[in-house]
Amino acid sequence: MLYYVALLLTPFIDQLNVFSYHTVRSGAAALTGFFFCLLVGPRMIYWLRILKIGQHIKKDYVADLHELHKGKTGTPTMGGVLIIISTLVSLLLWSNLVNRLLLIVTGVLVMLGIVGFIDDFIKLRRHQNDGLSARAKMIGQILTGLLLGLVLYFFPITVGTSFIKNAHVTDWQGLVYQLTASQGGAQPGPAGRIWERLSPILRQRLQNANPDAALDKKSRLLLLAELNAVLDDPTLFDADTWKNTPLNGDSVPLIQKGVQKLTTRELTALNRGLVEAAFPDSIAKGTKNLHTKIEIPGFKGLFISLGPLYILFVVVIIVCTSNAVNLTDGLDGLAAGAASISLLAFTGIAYVVSRVDWSEYLYVIYVPEASELTVFGAAMLGTGLGFLWFNSHPAEVFMGDTGSLALGGVIGTMAILTKQELLLPVVAGLFVLEALSVVIQVAGFKLTGKRVFRMAPLHHHFELKGWSETKVTIRFWIIAILFALMSLGTLKLR
Repeated sequence: MLYYVALLLTPFIDQLNVFSYHTVRSGAAALTGFFFCLLVGPRMIYWLRILKIGQHIKKDYVADLHELHKGKTGTPTMGGVLIIISTLVSLLLWSNLVNRLLLIVTGVLVMLGIVGFIDDFIKLRRHQNDGLSARAKMIGQILTGLLLGLVLYFFPITVGTSFIKNAHVTDWQGLVYQLTASQGGAQPGPAGRIWERLSPILRQRLQNANPDAALDKKSRLLLLAELNAVLDDPTLFDADTWKNTPLNGDSVPLIQKGVQKLTTRELTALNRGLVEAAFPDSIAKGTKNLHTKIEIPGFKGLFISLGPLYILFVVVIIVCTSNAVNLTDGLDGLAAGAASISLLAFTGIAYVVSRVDWSEYLYVIYVPEASELTVFGAAMLGTGLGFLWFNSHPAEVFMGDTGSLALGGVIGTMAILTKQELLLPVVAGLFVLEALSVVIQVAGFKLTGKRVFRMAPLHHHFELKGWSETKVTIRFWIIAILFALMSLGTLKLR
C-alpha cells in the first residue's frame, strides 16, 4: 500500500523514488514486521490466555523430560497466527503485490498455516497433544506441495538473462559478416530484419570494418547496445520471415500466445530467442528451459533435468521442510531463531539471483522475478525476530503447528523459487540434523531394539544429558548460523 502511494507521489516528490528499490522496501518490511509483532503480541497472548488456548504437556512419554517441561503447561500456543498476520501486514504495506513469486510463496505460507491451525485447534479442543492424524496432516502438506509443483511446471518462472552481453557473442566477425551480407532482397531474412533495426551510423561503421581484423571495442559496445534495444521491439517477429528458421523451445509457446499479448519480459525473452535463431553460430544460447532442472552447487552450469518429476520433487521439499521445522519446535525460541537464520540466508540469496550482474559473476541462475522475494524474506525475518521476543526462554507463547509448518514450507519454497533447491540442506542444515535424528532413532530401534539417542529429536537428547534448555537453544542457533554461512560461501564455488 505504502509502496503504491510512493509510486503515485514520486512525480511530485522525487525523494520518494527510494521506495522503488526493493532493498529499501526490504528494510522497511523487516522493521514493520518486527514492531507489529511487538505491538500486537501482548494483546494476542492475553486473548489466548483468556480463551485458555494453552499447551498440554504429556506425562506418559519420558518422565525426565516431563519433569523439565511441566512448567510450560498452559503456556499459550497457536502463536504462529501472529507470525502469519504480521507478515501479511508488512507485505501489504511494502511489497509489489502483483509479483508472481511473492504471491506463490505467500500462498504457501497461508495454506500450511491453515493446516497447522486446524491441527492446533483440534489439540486444544481435546486438551491433548493429538491433533490431526499423521495421514491428514501429510495430505495437507502434500496438497500444498502438489499445487506449488503444478503451478511451477505449467506456469514456469522466468529464469536466465535475456540481455545479450559481450560473453554471449562467440564470433564477432561472423556476426558482422551475417549482418552486412543480409542487405538487399525483396524479403529480408532474419538477419536482414535485425539489420534494418540498427541505426544508420552503426550500419555504416560495420560496413567499413575490416572483415579480416577483430572488431574494435567501441563497435562491439555499440552493436551490443543496439541488439539489446532490438529485444524490446514488438515488431521483430514476422511469421513469413521466421517460418523456415528453427526456433528454440521457449519461443514457440510465446509466439502461439500472441506477440501483442506478451508482457515486457516475455517479449524480451522471445526476441532474444529470435536473435539466437538468426545467428546460431555467433550468439550463444541464453539460460533457458531451466524450470524443471535443478542446479548442482559447486559446479558451473551443471544441471539435473527432472521433467514432470520436478512436480514430485517440489512435493518432497515442502513435506520435508515443513515437518523438519515442526520437529525442531520443541524448545523455547529454538525453531523461531533457527528459521530466522535460514530466512536471512535465503533473503540474501534472493537478492543475489535477482541481480543480473551478481548472478552472472557468481554463475548462479538469474531469476529476475525474485526481487520481491527479498522483501518477503525480510518481512518474515522481522516477524520471526518479533515473535522470538515473546518466544525466548521462558516462552510467553509457542508458535504451534500453525507457525512451524508455515515457516518450514516458506523456507522450502524460497529454495525452489530462487532455483537453489540443492542448497536447501545446507541453509537449513540444523533442521536436517533434527529430522535425521528422528529417522536414525526409529530405524535403529526397529533394527536393533536399542535407541541411538536418549530421545529424538536431537535437542531432547542433549536436554536429557543435562544441558540446560537455554544452552541447547543457543548452541543450536550457532550451528544454524554456521550452516547459513557455509551456504553463502558455496555461491562462489563454481
